[in-house]
Amino acid sequence: MNFWRHKKILVTGGAGFLGTAVVKKLIERGADPQTIRVSRSRERDLRIWDECVQAVDGMDMVIHLAARVGGIGFNQKFPATLFYDNLIMGCQIMEAARLSGVEKFVAVGTICAYPKYTPVPFQEKDLWQGYPEETNAPYGLAKKMLLVQAQAYRAQYGFNAIYLLPVNLYGPGDNFSPHSSHVIPALIKKMVDAMGGIDVAGARMGKKEHPNGGNGDGGKDQPITIWGSGKATREFLYVEDCAEGIVLAAEKYDKPDPVNLGAGFEISIKDLVGQLTRLTGFCGEILWDPSRPDGQPRRMLDVSRAEKEFGFKARTGIIDGLKKTLDWYLMRPIAEHLECLNTSSFLA
Repeated sequence: MNFWRHKKILVTGGAGFLGTAVVKKLIERGADPQTIRVSRSRERDLRIWDECVQAVDGMDMVIHLAARVGGIGFNQKFPATLFYDNLIMGCQIMEAARLSGVEKFVAVGTICAYPKYTPVPFQEKDLWQGYPEETNAPYGLAKKMLLVQAQAYRAQYGFNAIYLLPVNLYGPGDNFSPHSSHVIPALIKKMVDAMGGIDVAGARMGKKEHPNGGNGDGGKDQPITIWGSGKATREFLYVEDCAEGIVLAAEKYDKPDPVNLGAGFEISIKDLVGQLTRLTGFCGEILWDPSRPDGQPRRMLDVSRAEKEFGFKARTGIIDGLKKTLDWYLMRPIAEHLECLNTSSFLA
Protein backbone atom coordinates (compact mmCIF):
# COMPACT_ATOMS: atom_id res chain seq x y z
CA MET A 1 0.00 0.00 0.00
CA ASN A 2 1.29 3.47 -0.87
CA PHE A 3 2.58 5.30 2.21
CA TRP A 4 0.99 8.58 1.15
CA ARG A 5 -2.42 7.29 0.15
CA HIS A 6 -5.15 8.93 2.26
CA LYS A 7 -2.47 10.73 4.32
CA LYS A 8 -3.63 14.20 5.42
CA ILE A 9 -0.64 16.51 5.19
CA LEU A 10 -0.15 20.13 6.21
CA VAL A 11 2.68 21.89 4.38
CA THR A 12 3.36 25.23 6.03
CA GLY A 13 4.81 27.64 3.51
CA GLY A 14 3.46 25.25 0.89
CA ALA A 15 2.89 27.98 -1.69
CA GLY A 16 6.45 29.28 -1.39
CA PHE A 17 9.66 28.50 -3.24
CA LEU A 18 10.48 25.20 -1.50
CA GLY A 19 6.89 24.43 -0.53
CA THR A 20 5.66 24.37 -4.11
CA ALA A 21 8.34 21.81 -4.99
CA VAL A 22 7.53 19.69 -1.92
CA VAL A 23 3.81 19.60 -2.72
CA LYS A 24 4.66 18.54 -6.28
CA LYS A 25 6.87 15.71 -4.99
CA LEU A 26 4.21 14.55 -2.54
CA ILE A 27 1.72 14.21 -5.37
CA GLU A 28 4.29 12.41 -7.54
CA ARG A 29 4.81 9.88 -4.74
CA GLY A 30 1.12 9.14 -4.39
CA ALA A 31 -0.37 11.75 -2.06
CA ASP A 32 -3.90 12.88 -2.90
CA PRO A 33 -3.92 16.60 -3.77
CA GLN A 34 -7.25 16.85 -1.97
CA THR A 35 -5.67 15.78 1.33
CA ILE A 36 -2.72 18.20 1.16
CA ARG A 37 -3.36 21.42 3.07
CA VAL A 38 -1.17 24.33 1.99
CA SER A 39 -0.67 27.06 4.58
CA ARG A 40 -0.04 30.45 2.95
CA SER A 41 1.30 33.41 4.91
CA ARG A 42 -1.24 35.82 3.43
CA GLU A 43 -4.08 33.56 4.62
CA ARG A 44 -2.77 32.26 7.94
CA ASP A 45 -0.37 33.90 10.41
CA LEU A 46 1.47 31.14 12.26
CA ARG A 47 2.70 33.64 14.84
CA ILE A 48 -0.85 33.54 16.21
CA TRP A 49 -1.71 30.49 18.33
CA ASP A 50 -5.30 30.05 17.17
CA GLU A 51 -4.15 30.11 13.55
CA CYS A 52 -1.75 27.24 14.29
CA VAL A 53 -4.48 25.21 15.97
CA GLN A 54 -6.75 25.64 12.96
CA ALA A 55 -3.95 24.78 10.53
CA VAL A 56 -3.10 21.39 12.09
CA ASP A 57 -6.66 20.29 12.83
CA GLY A 58 -7.33 16.84 11.36
CA MET A 59 -3.83 16.41 9.91
CA ASP A 60 -1.75 13.21 10.04
CA MET A 61 1.56 14.88 9.19
CA VAL A 62 3.02 18.38 9.28
CA ILE A 63 5.92 19.45 7.06
CA HIS A 64 7.01 22.80 8.48
CA LEU A 65 8.67 24.93 5.80
CA ALA A 66 7.26 28.36 6.66
CA ALA A 67 10.05 30.79 7.52
CA ARG A 68 11.05 34.43 7.39
CA VAL A 69 14.31 34.46 5.40
CA GLY A 70 16.65 36.76 3.49
CA GLY A 71 20.22 37.37 2.40
CA ILE A 72 23.05 38.88 4.45
CA GLY A 73 21.75 42.44 4.12
CA PHE A 74 18.25 41.46 5.19
CA ASN A 75 19.66 39.53 8.17
CA GLN A 76 21.70 42.55 9.25
CA LYS A 77 18.74 44.92 9.01
CA PHE A 78 16.07 42.73 10.63
CA PRO A 79 17.77 40.34 13.12
CA ALA A 80 15.04 40.66 15.76
CA THR A 81 12.23 40.07 13.28
CA LEU A 82 13.97 37.00 11.90
CA PHE A 83 14.59 35.61 15.38
CA TYR A 84 11.12 36.21 16.77
CA ASP A 85 9.04 35.22 13.77
CA ASN A 86 10.90 31.98 13.11
CA LEU A 87 11.06 31.00 16.77
CA ILE A 88 7.41 31.64 17.53
CA MET A 89 6.15 29.96 14.35
CA GLY A 90 8.18 26.82 15.02
CA CYS A 91 7.32 26.53 18.71
CA GLN A 92 3.62 27.07 18.20
CA ILE A 93 3.05 24.89 15.15
CA MET A 94 4.85 21.92 16.73
CA GLU A 95 2.96 22.28 20.01
CA ALA A 96 -0.35 22.60 18.17
CA ALA A 97 0.52 19.50 16.13
CA ARG A 98 1.29 17.51 19.28
CA LEU A 99 -1.94 18.53 20.97
CA SER A 100 -3.92 17.73 17.83
CA GLY A 101 -2.58 14.18 17.62
CA VAL A 102 -0.47 14.63 14.49
CA GLU A 103 1.45 11.40 13.79
CA LYS A 104 4.65 12.94 12.45
CA PHE A 105 6.24 16.37 12.30
CA VAL A 106 8.98 17.23 9.80
CA ALA A 107 10.94 20.30 10.91
CA VAL A 108 13.13 21.91 8.26
CA GLY A 109 16.01 23.92 9.68
CA THR A 110 18.94 25.64 8.00
CA ILE A 111 22.67 25.35 7.45
CA CYS A 112 22.89 28.73 9.21
CA ALA A 113 22.44 26.81 12.47
CA TYR A 114 25.99 25.45 12.24
CA PRO A 115 28.86 27.13 14.11
CA LYS A 116 30.82 29.74 12.17
CA TYR A 117 34.02 27.68 12.24
CA THR A 118 32.85 24.14 11.62
CA PRO A 119 35.24 21.59 10.06
CA VAL A 120 34.36 21.04 6.40
CA PRO A 121 32.38 19.05 5.46
CA PHE A 122 29.88 19.89 8.21
CA GLN A 123 28.84 16.79 10.15
CA GLU A 124 25.68 16.67 12.21
CA LYS A 125 27.70 15.87 15.35
CA ASP A 126 29.35 19.32 15.13
CA LEU A 127 26.10 21.27 15.27
CA TRP A 128 26.62 22.37 18.89
CA GLN A 129 30.37 23.04 18.77
CA GLY A 130 30.17 26.84 18.59
CA TYR A 131 28.17 29.98 17.81
CA PRO A 132 26.74 30.56 14.30
CA GLU A 133 28.13 33.18 11.92
CA GLU A 134 27.14 36.54 13.38
CA THR A 135 25.31 38.03 10.39
CA ASN A 136 22.66 35.30 10.43
CA ALA A 137 22.91 33.94 13.98
CA PRO A 138 19.44 35.14 15.10
CA TYR A 139 17.80 33.32 12.19
CA GLY A 140 20.02 30.25 12.52
CA LEU A 141 19.47 29.91 16.26
CA ALA A 142 15.71 30.37 15.96
CA LYS A 143 15.55 27.53 13.44
CA LYS A 144 17.95 25.47 15.55
CA MET A 145 15.45 25.55 18.40
CA LEU A 146 13.20 23.34 16.28
CA LEU A 147 15.74 20.56 16.85
CA VAL A 148 15.75 21.16 20.60
CA GLN A 149 11.96 21.15 20.64
CA ALA A 150 11.72 18.03 18.46
CA GLN A 151 14.10 16.05 20.66
CA ALA A 152 12.45 17.28 23.87
CA TYR A 153 8.98 16.37 22.60
CA ARG A 154 10.20 12.94 21.54
CA ALA A 155 11.74 12.35 24.98
CA GLN A 156 8.76 13.54 27.03
CA TYR A 157 5.75 12.83 24.83
CA GLY A 158 6.97 10.19 22.36
CA PHE A 159 6.18 12.67 19.59
CA ASN A 160 7.64 11.65 16.24
CA ALA A 161 9.41 14.82 15.11
CA ILE A 162 12.44 14.83 12.80
CA TYR A 163 14.81 17.65 11.89
CA LEU A 164 16.46 18.28 8.52
CA LEU A 165 19.28 20.72 7.68
CA PRO A 166 19.27 21.84 4.04
CA VAL A 167 22.01 23.99 2.52
CA ASN A 168 21.41 27.14 0.48
CA LEU A 169 18.69 26.45 -2.09
CA TYR A 170 18.24 27.80 -5.61
CA GLY A 171 16.12 27.09 -8.66
CA PRO A 172 13.04 28.20 -10.61
CA GLY A 173 10.60 30.14 -8.45
CA ASP A 174 13.29 31.59 -6.19
CA ASN A 175 13.00 35.05 -4.63
CA PHE A 176 14.63 37.64 -6.91
CA SER A 177 13.80 40.67 -4.76
CA PRO A 178 16.83 43.00 -4.47
CA HIS A 179 15.93 43.52 -0.80
CA SER A 180 15.76 39.92 0.45
CA SER A 181 17.12 37.50 -2.16
CA HIS A 182 19.95 35.04 -1.59
CA VAL A 183 23.18 35.00 -3.56
CA ILE A 184 22.27 33.13 -6.77
CA PRO A 185 19.07 35.02 -7.63
CA ALA A 186 20.71 38.28 -6.52
CA LEU A 187 23.64 37.71 -8.90
CA ILE A 188 21.40 36.71 -11.79
CA LYS A 189 19.28 39.83 -11.35
CA LYS A 190 22.34 42.10 -11.09
CA MET A 191 23.81 40.72 -14.30
CA VAL A 192 20.58 40.72 -16.28
CA ASP A 193 19.76 44.28 -15.18
CA ALA A 194 23.29 45.41 -16.12
CA MET A 195 22.81 43.86 -19.56
CA GLY A 196 19.77 46.06 -20.15
CA GLY A 197 17.03 44.01 -18.54
CA ILE A 198 15.26 40.73 -19.19
CA ASP A 199 14.25 41.45 -22.79
CA VAL A 200 17.74 42.49 -23.88
CA ALA A 201 19.50 39.70 -21.98
CA GLY A 202 17.09 37.09 -23.27
CA ALA A 203 17.53 38.21 -26.86
CA ARG A 204 21.32 38.20 -26.56
CA MET A 205 21.38 34.76 -24.99
CA GLY A 206 19.07 33.49 -27.70
CA LYS A 207 21.39 34.66 -30.50
CA LYS A 208 24.58 32.90 -29.46
CA GLU A 209 26.52 31.50 -26.55
CA HIS A 210 29.22 33.62 -24.98
CA PRO A 211 31.70 31.14 -23.46
CA ASN A 212 34.24 33.89 -22.89
CA GLY A 213 31.87 36.69 -21.94
CA GLY A 214 31.03 39.64 -24.18
CA ASN A 215 27.72 40.79 -25.59
CA GLY A 216 28.40 39.63 -29.14
CA ASP A 217 28.61 43.19 -30.48
CA GLY A 218 31.88 44.31 -28.91
CA GLY A 219 30.10 46.44 -26.29
CA LYS A 220 30.28 46.46 -22.53
CA ASP A 221 27.57 46.02 -19.95
CA GLN A 222 27.14 48.22 -16.88
CA PRO A 223 29.44 47.31 -13.96
CA ILE A 224 28.05 45.39 -10.99
CA THR A 225 29.15 45.45 -7.35
CA ILE A 226 29.24 42.24 -5.33
CA TRP A 227 29.53 42.07 -1.56
CA GLY A 228 32.66 40.62 0.00
CA SER A 229 35.89 39.28 -1.43
CA GLY A 230 34.49 36.35 -3.39
CA LYS A 231 36.63 33.91 -1.38
CA ALA A 232 33.81 32.46 0.74
CA THR A 233 32.56 29.07 -0.41
CA ARG A 234 29.01 27.80 -0.48
CA GLU A 235 27.15 24.61 -1.26
CA PHE A 236 23.96 24.95 -3.27
CA LEU A 237 21.12 22.45 -3.53
CA TYR A 238 18.63 22.58 -6.38
CA VAL A 239 15.14 23.11 -4.98
CA GLU A 240 13.60 20.01 -6.57
CA ASP A 241 16.39 17.86 -5.13
CA CYS A 242 15.75 19.32 -1.68
CA ALA A 243 12.04 18.60 -2.01
CA GLU A 244 12.85 14.99 -2.89
CA GLY A 245 15.01 14.69 0.23
CA ILE A 246 12.31 16.13 2.48
CA VAL A 247 9.63 13.81 1.15
CA LEU A 248 11.91 10.75 1.44
CA ALA A 249 12.73 11.67 5.04
CA ALA A 250 9.06 12.24 5.83
CA GLU A 251 8.31 8.76 4.53
CA LYS A 252 11.29 6.76 5.79
CA TYR A 253 13.12 8.52 8.64
CA ASP A 254 11.94 8.37 12.26
CA LYS A 255 15.03 9.01 14.40
CA PRO A 256 15.87 11.94 16.71
CA ASP A 257 19.22 12.79 15.10
CA PRO A 258 19.36 15.75 12.67
CA VAL A 259 20.11 15.03 9.02
CA ASN A 260 21.94 17.20 6.47
CA LEU A 261 20.46 17.70 3.02
CA GLY A 262 22.97 18.91 0.47
CA ALA A 263 24.64 18.34 -2.87
CA GLY A 264 28.04 17.39 -1.46
CA PHE A 265 30.21 20.06 -3.13
CA GLU A 266 31.38 23.62 -2.50
CA ILE A 267 32.05 26.50 -4.87
CA SER A 268 33.58 29.90 -4.13
CA ILE A 269 31.44 32.96 -4.74
CA LYS A 270 34.07 34.14 -7.23
CA ASP A 271 33.77 30.89 -9.22
CA LEU A 272 29.98 31.08 -9.02
CA VAL A 273 30.13 34.59 -10.50
CA GLY A 274 32.35 33.24 -13.26
CA GLN A 275 29.87 30.51 -14.13
CA LEU A 276 27.00 33.00 -14.23
CA THR A 277 28.89 35.42 -16.47
CA ARG A 278 29.42 32.60 -18.96
CA LEU A 279 25.78 31.52 -18.83
CA THR A 280 24.36 35.04 -19.16
CA GLY A 281 26.96 36.52 -21.50
CA PHE A 282 27.48 39.40 -19.05
CA CYS A 283 30.61 41.36 -20.01
CA GLY A 284 30.64 44.30 -17.63
CA GLU A 285 33.16 45.05 -14.92
CA ILE A 286 32.81 43.15 -11.63
CA LEU A 287 33.59 45.27 -8.57
CA TRP A 288 34.17 43.42 -5.31
CA ASP A 289 33.32 45.30 -2.11
CA PRO A 290 35.47 43.86 0.71
CA SER A 291 33.95 46.33 3.18
CA ARG A 292 30.81 44.19 3.03
CA PRO A 293 30.72 40.85 4.89
CA ASP A 294 31.53 37.53 3.25
CA GLY A 295 29.43 35.67 5.80
CA GLN A 296 30.57 32.25 6.96
CA PRO A 297 33.99 31.43 5.39
CA ARG A 298 33.08 27.95 4.12
CA ARG A 299 29.92 25.89 3.86
CA MET A 300 29.65 22.31 2.71
CA LEU A 301 27.75 19.45 4.30
CA ASP A 302 28.58 15.83 4.89
CA VAL A 303 25.55 14.24 3.23
CA SER A 304 26.31 10.59 4.00
CA ARG A 305 23.65 10.22 6.71
CA ALA A 306 20.82 11.18 4.35
CA GLU A 307 21.94 8.63 1.78
CA LYS A 308 22.36 5.92 4.41
CA GLU A 309 19.11 6.54 6.30
CA PHE A 310 16.63 7.23 3.50
CA GLY A 311 18.47 6.94 0.20
CA PHE A 312 18.70 10.61 -0.70
CA LYS A 313 21.33 11.82 -3.15
CA ALA A 314 21.13 15.08 -5.10
CA ARG A 315 20.84 14.64 -8.86
CA THR A 316 21.15 18.14 -10.32
CA GLY A 317 24.61 19.52 -11.11
CA ILE A 318 25.33 23.18 -10.46
CA ILE A 319 25.65 24.18 -14.14
CA ASP A 320 22.42 22.46 -15.12
CA GLY A 321 20.65 23.97 -12.12
CA LEU A 322 21.91 27.47 -12.88
CA LYS A 323 20.77 27.16 -16.50
CA LYS A 324 17.27 26.12 -15.40
CA THR A 325 17.10 28.97 -12.89
CA LEU A 326 18.27 31.55 -15.40
CA ASP A 327 15.88 30.28 -18.08
CA TRP A 328 12.97 30.51 -15.63
CA TYR A 329 13.89 34.06 -14.67
CA LEU A 330 14.15 35.20 -18.28
CA MET A 331 10.86 33.53 -19.25
CA ARG A 332 8.94 34.79 -16.21
CA PRO A 333 7.52 37.95 -17.88
CA ILE A 334 6.08 35.79 -20.68
CA ALA A 335 4.53 33.37 -18.19
CA GLU A 336 3.07 36.23 -16.15
CA HIS A 337 1.65 37.82 -19.31
CA LEU A 338 -0.02 34.55 -20.35
CA GLU A 339 -1.41 34.12 -16.84
CA CYS A 340 -2.94 37.60 -17.00
CA LEU A 341 -4.50 36.80 -20.39
CA ASN A 342 -5.96 33.56 -19.05
CA THR A 343 -7.31 35.33 -15.97
CA SER A 344 -8.85 38.09 -18.10
CA SER A 345 -10.55 35.53 -20.34
CA PHE A 346 -11.93 33.71 -17.33
CA LEU A 347 -13.26 36.90 -15.75
CA ALA A 348 -14.87 37.96 -19.02
